[in-house]
Parts: sequence; C-alpha cells; structure tokens
Amino acid sequence: MLPCSDAVPSAYNSAMAKPKRLIAPSILAADFGSLGHELKKAESAGADWIHLDVMDGRFVPPISFGAQAAAAARRETDLPLDAHLMVSDPRSQLDDFVNAGADRFTFHIEAEIHAHRLCREIQEKGLKAGIALVPSTPVSALRELLHLVDQVLVMTVDPGYGGQRLIPSMLDKVRELRRIRLERRRDFLIVIDGGFGRESAADVWDAGADTAVMGSAFYGAEDPGRELSECRRAGISNEKITRRGPKPTDSPHSLK
Repeated sequence: MLPCSDAVPSAYNSAMAKPKRLIAPSILAADFGSLGHELKKAESAGADWIHLDVMDGRFVPPISFGAQAAAAARRETDLPLDAHLMVSDPRSQLDDFVNAGADRFTFHIEAEIHAHRLCREIQEKGLKAGIALVPSTPVSALRELLHLVDQVLVMTVDPGYGGQRLIPSMLDKVRELRRIRLERRRDFLIVIDGGFGRESAADVWDAGADTAVMGSAFYGAEDPGRELSECRRAGISNEKITRRGPKPTDSPHSLK
C-alpha cells in the first residue's frame, strides 16, 4: 500500500470512489469500408469516446492503422478520439496524432524509457496523457508517473488481437489503482481494454474502472445500442450513472 499522510476529504472520496462508466467502442472491430457509418453507430448507441488501437507489428504482432485513420475518424465524428499506441516508439507518432485531431494519447510504459518527459509533451500539445500496462507489468511500474497522467489503461488481455476473454486477475490492478487514487488524491481515469462485454461488465465496474474499451462485443452485436446500454448498467438497478462523455454535438476537445 502506498501511504498518504493527509486525510482524504469526504467530498473527494465520494467523487472519485464511484466509477464513471464511460464506454469507448474500438474501431479495430469496425468495418473500415464503412467507417463513417460505424462511427455514427457508436454515436447513436451513446458511446462516450472512440478508441483507436494503433499497432505497429513490432510492439504487438499485427499492424492495424495509424494517424491517417484517426484523421478520417475525426472528419466523421465529434466524439473524443482516444489513441492507444501499442507501438515501439510512441513519441515519434505524437505530432501525427495531434495533427489528426486526437484528444487523448496513451502509450505503453514498456515502450518508452523517458515516460515522464513524454507525458509532459503530450499535455503541452493539448492532449490528455495516458499510460498503459500489459498484463505482465505491475502497477508499481507507474509509481513515479501517477501524479502526471490523465488516465491509466490496464490491458485486461494480451494486446494484439480482438475477441479475447478478459483475464480476471487484471482487475486486481484496477482495484490497486483505485486505492492509490484515493490515498494520493489523484484524479486520473482508470481504463480497461480487452474482453469487455455483458459477461464481464459488472466485475469491471465493481473493480473501479471508469472507462471500458468495447470492441467486438459492440460492433459484433445485433443491437449495439442495447449491448452498450446493458453493459453500462451491469450490476446496478435504479442508480443514477455519472457520465463525463460529451454528446455527439459537443466539441471534440471539450472532454476534461
């Protein structure tokens, strides 16, 4: 446990203890031949962000897409674009994603030696800075960065391929991050990526995740809107859910 000498204010405790239940469809699972239609599908379903799984074929096995896909998505939607770079040299792509209109830029601690510097560079360019962990990396690897970042992404599957089942033990990392956030009075969002769907949603929210990336469970659903709604409400009955995601008509840079 990481100690905190100051008492945690009750208002802060209350605000940060309750997950936001944001959902970000991943276009990795979308039909790229109809990208505009697929993005409108996400908007209509009530998605909060659009997640971009960027893979270079080196840090993870397959190659997906780059900043050009982000630029194409930006022309079709005003939802925040959350770029998750599963690449071996994330800094080299930062400017491309800034120019493409991304709102959030998440890189892997395993891929960047000077992570502190890169977090600052991302924020100086007007984007939210995120840092990600593969399943084999412990939360302790982020100890010196949690005061800098806007979000922490926990990979709940081995990165590289969609359609995998969530690794249950990865939710222990979410619980650990939630505890640290409260003890240190931080305000970073906790994001999970991998295996999110109806079967896992209640456990994900209960562990303390604020945002869940939803890939094949969303784009492969017969009724994506209903699927997203069921996942958002998993594990609760008539409780009001706090959402920070903007409506489709909001500015692409309005999410704080």
